[in-house]
Amino acid sequence: MYEVNRSIALIRPLAPFHAWLQQLPGGLDGGMSLDQLGQDCNALLIPPAEDYTDAQTFILERYQQLFEAELSDWCDDDGMWPGALTLELFQQWFAVEIHSIVTDLVDEPLEREAFVPLELGE
Repeated sequence: MYEVNRSIALIRPLAPFHAWLQQLPGGLDGGMSLDQLGQDCNALLIPPAEDYTDAQTFILERYQQLFEAELSDWCDDDGMWPGALTLELFQQWFAVEIHSIVTDLVDEPLEREAFVPLELGE
């Protein structure tokens, strides 16, 4: 086991995000519930969280990028996204959970690959 010099932030969907997904063409496969949606939410490695407020601030300073990533995971047509992607809307649609300790149980070294955002047609 290895301690990792990162913490984790979970971006857990809330009811308004679930409602948006349901109204998309095709809706949710099999009527996925909000609980089911939250079971495999995005986990983000962030700087070590010495203070919960600092860690949450780190995420909220990046809310626009995170909001766009969450939406594009489900719908690549940004015309179907909600109007203004504000911090207030992000906080209504997602709960941010901070987990300060990350332990790596795998002997293989971590690999990194650059994130390539989805290019949406303008």
